[in-house]
Amino acid sequence: MSLTPATKQSTPPGDVFMWQAIQLASSNRQRPFATVIADRETGLVAASGINRVQEHPLWHAEIDAINHLACSSFVNVQTLSLYTTAEPCPMCFSAILWAGISEVIYGTSISRLEKFGWRQIPIEASEINSRASDFLCDVIGGVLQRETDSLFAAGPTSETQDAGSR
Repeated sequence: MSLTPATKQSTPPGDVFMWQAIQLASSNRQRPFATVIADRETGLVAASGINRVQEHPLWHAEIDAINHLACSSFVNVQTLSLYTTAEPCPMCFSAILWAGISEVIYGTSISRLEKFGWRQIPIEASEINSRASDFLCDVIGGVLQRETDSLFAAGPTSETQDAGSR
């Protein structure tokens, strides 16, 4: 996957990447979980991913993006930020920590996903982060939450629930 520059406008830099994740999620309406991994130093997108659990139960958007990152020539993971439409589940957040990504920015929280009817494991990323003292990761939630909430507000379809909502 090639690196692509962010289109910078009057939007704060991080919001540009969250908007890219939202746009990616909009093309995946049944499972609007999408992730963009960006380099804070260069302003380039290093990888992106969408939820593909219909192909494999572990292929959440964050895992898909991390897999694309691993296949790229990108080297310095310490300068990476991961932008995702929803708070990473415990599996994904653990993978983010193991990958060495030092910043996670998400829109919709796990608790809000549950209110919208999405099946979740109710352990917040911040709780995992606080227990993983050997890892350094900043977690920022609620970025463009109104926009990401609108992706999830209709809830999962019966087909989505049957295949695992996340």
